[in-house]
Amino acid sequence: MKRILAIAFLGVLLMLPFYPAAAQPNKAAAAAQEAASPFGADYLIGPGDILNISVWQEANLTREVVVLPDGKISFPLIGQVQAAGRTVNDLKREITSRIIKYAPKEEVTLEVKQVNSMIVYIIGRVNKPGNVVLNTNVNVLQVLSTAGGLNEFARRNQIKIFRNEAGKTKILKFSYDDVIGGDKLEQNVMLIRGDVVVIP
Repeated sequence: MKRILAIAFLGVLLMLPFYPAAAQPNKAAAAAQEAASPFGADYLIGPGDILNISVWQEANLTREVVVLPDGKISFPLIGQVQAAGRTVNDLKREITSRIIKYAPKEEVTLEVKQVNSMIVYIIGRVNKPGNVVLNTNVNVLQVLSTAGGLNEFARRNQIKIFRNEAGKTKILKFSYDDVIGGDKLEQNVMLIRGDVVVIP
């Protein structure tokens, strides 16, 4: 009899790791979901981004929302919230503070499902001018490659990057021949949202 009980107890111990995630504390599950997000908590949200927002164990409070052109999103119970220009962590904190009276013991999870706002613009003498959506850090040489490279009429050493900083336009110079020759590598800057690369 003792042997049978011992075998049964061992079987229970072996099955514990396979219990569903719902049996785990909600904080641990929320942390695991956030860790799986491809975009960090400090990512700056922009119009067009798609966010997944969920409240633990509240199926009717799980939504995929698109950040509208005015920078806002809508979510059940709390209405409109300004999202653009804020970090993932900052927006999560506000949603949590506003929804707490409806779900005081639950965890809010917020992750970026798709980045659509990280756009740079390439105009001028390249083979494929247009908009490029950045899903990772990209420098000037990389974005020129994405645009099919310079065409034969391009003024290779007169490329400019127009960047908006604090409401003012800053112009960065880029000399193609110098950079690919290993000189002036500091000109091969990482591009950020809204940069305009002009190839005369």
